[in-house]
Amino acid sequence: MRKQSEQQDPSSLTFSGPNLGYMMEMYDLYQEDPSLVDEELQQFFKENGSPYKEKSKQTEVAIEGTDYSKVIAAVQLAEGIRSYGHLAADINPLHDKEKDTERIELETYNLTKEDLEKIPVDILIENSTDEVTNGYEAIEYLRKMYTKTIAFEYSHVHDRKEKKWLKNYIESGSLDAKIEDEKKKSILKRLIQVEGFENFVHKTFVGQKRFSIEGLDTMVPLLDEIIQSTVEKGASSINIGMAHRGRLNVLAHVLEKPYEMIFAEFQHAPSKDLIPSEGSTGITYGWTGDVKYHLGADRNVSKDEAKTRVTLANNPSHLEVVSPIVAGYTRAAQETRTSAGIPELEKASSLAIMIHGDAAFPGQGVVAETLNMSQLRGYHTGGSIHIIANNMIGFTTESFDSRSTKYASDTAKGFEVPILHVNADDPEACLAAAIMASEYRAEFGKDFVIDLIGYRRFGHNEMDEPMVTNPDLYNYIKKHDNVRKLYQDQLISNETLSGDEADQLIEENTSRLQKAYDTVPKSEKDPDTDMNPPEDVQSMLYDISTSVGYDRLKKLNEDLLNFPESFNVFKKLEKILQRRNDPFEKDGKVDWAHAETLAFGSIIQDGTPIRLSGQDSQRGTFAHRHLVLHDEKSGEEYTPLHHISDANASFCVYNSPLTEAAVVGFEYGYNVFSKETLVLWEAQYGDFANMAQVMFDQFVSSSRAKWGQKSGLVMLLPHGYEGQGPEHSSGRMERFLTLAAENNWTVANLTSSAQYFHILRRQAAILKKEEVRPLVIMTPKSLLRHPVVSRSVDELAEGGFSPILEHPSFGKNEDAVERIVLSSGKVGIDLIERAEKEENNDWLHLIRVEELYPFPMEQLKEVFSRYKNLKEIVWVQEEPKNMGAWTFVEPRLKKLSPEGSEVSYIGRRRRSSPAEGDPTVHKKEQQRILENSVVKG
Repeated sequence: MRKQSEQQDPSSLTFSGPNLGYMMEMYDLYQEDPSLVDEELQQFFKENGSPYKEKSKQTEVAIEGTDYSKVIAAVQLAEGIRSYGHLAADINPLHDKEKDTERIELETYNLTKEDLEKIPVDILIENSTDEVTNGYEAIEYLRKMYTKTIAFEYSHVHDRKEKKWLKNYIESGSLDAKIEDEKKKSILKRLIQVEGFENFVHKTFVGQKRFSIEGLDTMVPLLDEIIQSTVEKGASSINIGMAHRGRLNVLAHVLEKPYEMIFAEFQHAPSKDLIPSEGSTGITYGWTGDVKYHLGADRNVSKDEAKTRVTLANNPSHLEVVSPIVAGYTRAAQETRTSAGIPELEKASSLAIMIHGDAAFPGQGVVAETLNMSQLRGYHTGGSIHIIANNMIGFTTESFDSRSTKYASDTAKGFEVPILHVNADDPEACLAAAIMASEYRAEFGKDFVIDLIGYRRFGHNEMDEPMVTNPDLYNYIKKHDNVRKLYQDQLISNETLSGDEADQLIEENTSRLQKAYDTVPKSEKDPDTDMNPPEDVQSMLYDISTSVGYDRLKKLNEDLLNFPESFNVFKKLEKILQRRNDPFEKDGKVDWAHAETLAFGSIIQDGTPIRLSGQDSQRGTFAHRHLVLHDEKSGEEYTPLHHISDANASFCVYNSPLTEAAVVGFEYGYNVFSKETLVLWEAQYGDFANMAQVMFDQFVSSSRAKWGQKSGLVMLLPHGYEGQGPEHSSGRMERFLTLAAENNWTVANLTSSAQYFHILRRQAAILKKEEVRPLVIMTPKSLLRHPVVSRSVDELAEGGFSPILEHPSFGKNEDAVERIVLSSGKVGIDLIERAEKEENNDWLHLIRVEELYPFPMEQLKEVFSRYKNLKEIVWVQEEPKNMGAWTFVEPRLKKLSPEGSEVSYIGRRRRSSPAEGDPTVHKKEQQRILENSVVKG
């Protein structure tokens, strides 16, 4: 009170809504006994009297003599309607559940119609129509606005501006904007198309899965409206992610994928020739393919001279995992990466629409992960519009067995996302919901949830019989007319169109479907069962130049260490960073992090943007990277890579939330949509990648084979056995090798900073080429600063990446070598250190396999051929025998081994856990492995 009084005349203060109710309650107490309120309020009431500021004599009469307890109750009732009106709203098309009206009834608050008629409107509603003239009419108006076929939840939104905007939008009547007759006819036509497509497929392709949209038909006009609104706002791209339910219908009508193509896929006929030159363009062809309800598509939507690209993302069966991928698409589309520094972000240029299942939205953790990312600086996209395709059931599981919340949408409440529930049987309400979501997103740049409540006409797929498991629900559904008929009857009743006109629309649509079906070619008699990848995909990457001249590296290094005079680097860190001059001025070596930074600098100088994210990636989990510096006095951030000379592209590095699946999905999506960008994700420890396995399995490793979708994503997974126990030792290399085939990605386990420098530059060089592929690197931990791993500047300035490294101290006397020890990663350095302690090493050669996939068959074959007296080829690894690379390399080594030599294994025995928990046991076991490998017995 005091602060407010100092800023303005107290007599001019006005109160409304709950604030007015509170002040009037205090004033009532003040009149009874001033000591019942605090001194500030006593002074205020003494100077200003009633907190209600009358706007007219009529209002003054209305308020005079009113029982303030009734006013307070009326205010509470109004707020109750706003908060709980959704419980009494007409949002369930099946009407099979009772409504809860207790908290919006007059009797609950001990009010009568007469009590309310004495209360002025503006106490209860700030913005209402002119027809509302008293408190009773105001309450009835609120009941109408909050309990119809659209219902709202926004009391969990804490920002006052947002909450006021939402309240005013609802209560001002904006949702009831008049719809012209032509618009109504176009909605009906759309519903006829949606229903007609499903009926035609159902009758024509009997027993085939299609995951029908029926019961949620209005999703298509809802999407139409969001897209139209977004296009009108000037967006250049709209990205949609959805699961199976209704996907074919969305492909046909929202993406305009030709009916002919869809029908051809149903009858296994050739469809590539049916791709139109304009409009919808298939993005779905790899060499092994995918089922039709996983496929995506693109479409151009024109508005005046501008074009908006609408994309439906490919999505496998893991439902919600596409959401962060679509967010990544959208962020990439919003950013301009052609200048040094952080990319320029234009959030209005792209929109993400995420369509969820009602069982999956609360059930799949990746949904909450994606919502959590929505306002983070490295991941926000100006707000996504979420649509819950709510058919009130899972596969066969009822909602009471699939979630612990009232609504499927409740997950969003924790992130202060407004929620709108809409009855899918009211097409006009669905369009109003779409407009509100678009306007809110444009105003506040935040997510918005539309809970589209419908039903599922058939079972989970068309071969299921839902009456077996859900008879009560499906007895309601069987008796219920579909939305096309309901809306058609409504328009005929309102004389918007005649029955004959409606019949003609249906007949024209059926004719179009039949014509499309008649043009589909016959099934392929001899399909391609080899399904070989294109030659470019199968090409090796060994001839790519990755060296950077010494003088250029020296100048780049100077730029990286030239901090502004006003910037106060933490003194201890500054000394560490300044040692990076030693390789250029003394006999120093370039360690892992230094090589990485030089690689990044040279890559952005070459014009390739870079985006790196992960848990603690700015500093590096092991305090080695320091790409972002912090002023020790002010905390201000400084990124040296933003200030190097001749940079021709952006660079950004973000500390991610403690999330793996959503962040990997986001970075994959970002990379797919910005093919020219080197996108890297780093796990805090390699085993953290476990939580993103679905992304590796269903997208990163297989997307090109299934959908022709290219990616050059880099995954950095810290890996190595240092006695830290089972969860911080292994990056689970074996999983990536199990998924390796058809040159789908590169899997490397490096032991040289120069190798890391060159493989990063090689990856940047292939991003725009047909041979692009993801890169999985098992990165070091204890080796980050190891002198054997650190290399001279000359190795960066000359040469390139080598898939194998032969240690120069061994294998010189070719006739004496009897054993070749092969290893990969950290254990290879341990082997060198142990072998160098032995006096007689002539019998031994040590080779480190740096690139495990594609496996370096030709390079190893050449090495083996040099040693005529070779008796043993030994694979040594730290990981248990059933993990690591052994099961992958064994058959390849046996194929390569010269006659008279044996292939054997040294390492830990088969285990269920990746590593020992006791560091002493680890050390002893590690010593055994090294002794058996390099000490002649």
